[in-house]
Amino acid sequence: QVQLVESGGGLVQPGGSLRLSCARSGSIFSSWAMGWHRQAPGKQREFVARITRGGGTMYSDSAKGRFTISREDAKNTLYLQMNDLKPDDTAVYYCSEGYLVQSDYVPSRWGQGTQVTVSS
Repeated sequence: QVQLVESGGGLVQPGGSLRLSCARSGSIFSSWAMGWHRQAPGKQREFVARITRGGGTMYSDSAKGRFTISREDAKNTLYLQMNDLKPDDTAVYYCSEGYLVQSDYVPSRWGQGTQVTVSS
């Protein structure tokens, strides 16, 4: 059974950094595109970043320049390095695996999420 387990969330001050991890168990990790979404209270889940099997990346406008998505296939792990965090980044962050439809990333499986709170 495939599982995605996020970790690395927590409380951080504005301007700080966090690195989220997503450990995947199951079939071949490298065969999937992977991504991060987030959901703030009272808001819909929104796309943050994705990375293809070949390492191609795409970011939301809010993440561009501050967040970096990466994957380490040998460890079956996906990462999201988040720098210069802002209170608006406060949300539950979800790891996903999925596939591309042309350039659009379509998640097909989700992790349980990890809470990120940015506050002074």
